[in-house]
Amino acid sequence: MPDGLMTITALPDYMKDAFQRSVLFLDILRQRGNEAIEMQSHPMATVLRYGCEEIMSGRLLPRPMNYTLYRIIPPAGVVIDSRKRPVVVVDPRAGEGPGIGGFKAKSEIGDALDAGHPVYFIGFSANPVPGQQFLDVVEGQVAFFERVVALHPEAPRPFAIGNCQAGYQTLMVAMLRPDLFGPCLMAGSPMSFWQGVHGKNPMRYAGGLSGGSWLTTMTSDFGNGNFDGTWLVLNFDGLGPANWLWGKQYGLYANVDTDGPRYVEFEKWWGDFIQLSGDELQYLVDNLFIGDKLTRNQLQSHDGTVFDVRNVGSPIIIFTSMGDNISPPQETLGWILDLYNDVEEIREADRTIVYCMDQKIGHLAIFVSSKVGAEQDEEFVRLIDVIDCLPPGLFEMVVSPRPADIPEGGLAGAAWMSRFEARSLDDIRALGRNSPADDRAFATVARLSALNLAAYRTFMQPAIRMMANQPMADLAKAWNPLRLSYTMFADRNPWMMGVQKLSESVALSRNPVTDGNSVVALQTRMSDQITKGLDAYRKSRDDMQEKIFFAVYGSPILQAMVGINNSTNVRPIPTISSEKLAEQKIRAEGYAARFRIVNPDEMLTRAVIYVVADERTLDQRCALALNATRRLLRHLPRVAFMQLVRDQFRILQLGHEDALAGLVPHADGLLEQVREVVSAAGALTVSETERLRRLSAALSGKGLV
Repeated sequence: MPDGLMTITALPDYMKDAFQRSVLFLDILRQRGNEAIEMQSHPMATVLRYGCEEIMSGRLLPRPMNYTLYRIIPPAGVVIDSRKRPVVVVDPRAGEGPGIGGFKAKSEIGDALDAGHPVYFIGFSANPVPGQQFLDVVEGQVAFFERVVALHPEAPRPFAIGNCQAGYQTLMVAMLRPDLFGPCLMAGSPMSFWQGVHGKNPMRYAGGLSGGSWLTTMTSDFGNGNFDGTWLVLNFDGLGPANWLWGKQYGLYANVDTDGPRYVEFEKWWGDFIQLSGDELQYLVDNLFIGDKLTRNQLQSHDGTVFDVRNVGSPIIIFTSMGDNISPPQETLGWILDLYNDVEEIREADRTIVYCMDQKIGHLAIFVSSKVGAEQDEEFVRLIDVIDCLPPGLFEMVVSPRPADIPEGGLAGAAWMSRFEARSLDDIRALGRNSPADDRAFATVARLSALNLAAYRTFMQPAIRMMANQPMADLAKAWNPLRLSYTMFADRNPWMMGVQKLSESVALSRNPVTDGNSVVALQTRMSDQITKGLDAYRKSRDDMQEKIFFAVYGSPILQAMVGINNSTNVRPIPTISSEKLAEQKIRAEGYAARFRIVNPDEMLTRAVIYVVADERTLDQRCALALNATRRLLRHLPRVAFMQLVRDQFRILQLGHEDALAGLVPHADGLLEQVREVVSAAGALTVSETERLRRLSAALSGKGLV
C-alpha cells in the first residue's frame, strides 16, 4: 500500500489515541501542579520516603539557620547496629527542597539502612532565617556532627555524604572540625569553579556574561532580601533546552500510559522551589562561583580559621561523571591540582583522596538515579571501612560487574566488585584544565565583578530597596514563569475543571494505537527533528557565549585595566604553614622509627600487605587477606585495626626493603602465618608467589633478592 494511503488509513486511530493521550497528559500536569502547591504550603516539606525524627534544630543555635538534623527511622524489618559507623546525608540547597538523597528505596539513605548503619539526614526549610549567612550554616553544622558523634561513642566517626552544593559545604564543616569526620563523599560537587574545557561546560561563563554578581544582588533586593530558588533551577534547565522545552514533556506524552508515576515522583522534588537568603547566595557567587577562592585558601570562618581542604585528615571521596555539565570532572577534581604539586605531597601530608568516575550519567543522576543507588552508592557504603584503611595517596575506585566465577566477599558484592587503583596527578590533568591565559580571563571577571557590584550598591541599590516590599516580592515569586508552569495546571485554575473526570473516563476506554501506526512513526520523526534543532541551537549558543567570554575577558586591555598582565600568576598553590610542615616532619620521623618493630600485630599486618597489595592496586584478594588478618587480631578494636592497616601501608610505601628488614629479628612462625592468611583469597597469583619468596628471603636474613 502506498505510504500516503497508509497514512490516511492510520489517521483515525491516531486521532483517537492523540485525544486520549492529551487528556491523560493534561491530568498528569494537573497532579504535578497540585503537588507543587501542596509542597509549597508546608515550609518543612520533604520528598524523603523514610520516616524521621528531629534531633536538633539549627534555629536554636547562637547563629540561627534553617537547617535541622534528623534521625532516619528504619523501615520494618531493617535492623540497625548503633556500633556501626553512622551515615550523615546532606542534601543540596540549590533551588529545590530537601530529601533527594532518600526519595527512592535504592538511594544513599536506603543503601546505608540496608547495610545496618544508623542514618541521619540534614535538611532545611523552604525559607531562610532572617539575616542568615552562609558561614552561619557551615559553622552551625559543626554542632550537628558533634551530636551524631556523641550519640555513637563506640562507633567510628561518621561517613558524611554531601550532594551537589552540600558537598563542598559539608567539606567546609570538616575543614573546621576534622576530628568529627570519617570519610567524606562529595557527589557531583564543584570545588574548582573556573575549571573546564573549551567547547563544554558553558555554565562557568555565566558570571562573566552577566557582568558579575551585581545581578544576584539586584534580584535579592527585588525579593525583599531573599532570592527565589526558581532562578537557579531555570539556569540548570537552560543548559539543555532540548530536554527542558521539548524532550521531558514529549517523553511523558509518548509514554503517558506508563510514565506518569515516575514523572510526578521526580517533579515533586524538581518543582519544590525554595528561597535563599540574598546575603547567603551573594557569598557563594562572589567567593566561589566567580571568585573561586575555596581551594586557594582565601576564605575564613568567623573566628579567622582558614578553610583549607588539607585540614581534612579522613579520606575524601569524589563521585563525578563525564556526562555532568553542571559539575564536570574538571571542577570536581581540579582542586587536587590547586593544592598539590604531585602525589608524594599528598602522601607526605598523610591524606587519602579517592575518586569514582562514571562515563555517562548527568548531574542529577549522580544523587537521584536508582541505577546509581544500586551500583556506586551501594559500593561506597559497603566498602567505607576499606576506604578508611587506604594508605595516603590518590586512588580511583573502579566499579565493575562481578564475574560469575568470583564469589561474593572482600571487594566483591552481590552484583558489583570494586578495586582501588593508584593514580597520579597526570591522570587528573588528562581530564582537561584551564591554561594560564584562561585563568587570567576568569580572574578578570572576578575583579570586574567587584567593581560592578560596588557601582550597583552605590548608585542603584538604595532606590531599588526603597521600592521593594514583601507584597511585591510575593507577587514576583508567584508569577515566576517556571513556578507558573506548575501552578497554572493545578485544580485551582478554573480552566482545569473537569480534567480529572475526563481523564478517568478516558482511562476506562483507553485503546492505545499500535506501534506500527504510520502517523505515530511520523510523529516520532518530527520529535527527533525538534530535538536536533534545539540541540543545534544549544551548541551554537554555547559556542557563541564562549567566544564572547574570552574575547571580552581575555582582552589584554581589559586585563590591564583591572591590574592583570601576562606575568600575573592568578592561581598559585597555597603555601603550607610552618606548623603543618613541622607536623609532617614529626610524622615522617615517626614512621621511620617504626621500620623496625617488635609488635607482632604490626609484623603480621605489614607482611600480609606486602604480599597481597600490588603497588598500584588494592583489589578483592587484598581485602580477603585483610579480613583473614582481622580474624587473627580480634583483640584490637575495629578503629585501631583500620589505623594499623593504614600505618603499615604507609610504611611499605616509604620503602619495601627497610620495612621488611624490620621483621627479621622477630620472624619465628611469621612466614607460615602469612602463607595461611593470604591463602584465604584462594590460590596465590604469580606476583604474590614471587613476593612471598622475597619475604621468605628477607626473613631468613638474605635480604630482598
